[in-house]
Amino acid sequence: MAKTTWKPGTMIYPLPAVMVSCGTKPEDFNIITISWTGTICSDPPMCYISVRKNRHSYQILKDTGEFVINLTTQELAKATDWCGVRSGSKYNKFSEMNLTPVPAPNVKAPMILESPVNIECRVFEIKELGTHDMFLAHVIAVHADNRLIDAKTGAFDLAKANPIAYSHGQYFQLGKPIGKFGWSVEKKKTKTKKTEK
Repeated sequence: MAKTTWKPGTMIYPLPAVMVSCGTKPEDFNIITISWTGTICSDPPMCYISVRKNRHSYQILKDTGEFVINLTTQELAKATDWCGVRSGSKYNKFSEMNLTPVPAPNVKAPMILESPVNIECRVFEIKELGTHDMFLAHVIAVHADNRLIDAKTGAFDLAKANPIAYSHGQYFQLGKPIGKFGWSVEKKKTKTKKTEK
């Protein structure tokens, strides 16, 4: 199989496309769209976002040390992109995109009501890397839309929200599931024949 070699670059795709909300008071609230984000530890739960220093949200994040990661959906795709290409120094992104800021119980940054999942985060370290600085954060709380939780079983189904992903400059809707964690090593159930007496 032939391969083409490129210089080192960012080619780990697909990635989540999230809207990160920050600020401590309504006049400072802002939203920045991030794809350089992810989980870094399960216990205690930790995550990160990486942000360019020239972004309007960078100083807000650095000064406050708190933010909310808001997962995005097909319905929020336009707002997700718009909040990534417009600057909060010139626009009120909440009002421009008809998004609703709601108080978070544990951090001063607002949550986006329309998002199916809101993850409250508190920064514990900022790593200066290069084009981006990485904000390492503890996950303080997670809030999920009740419409995605089965009333009988309590099971959470994010797929019902139609989440989106980002891959090499484009947004994608997710496809059909092909397996669950561990399916490749599961033992198949064998059917037993009933014996006649």
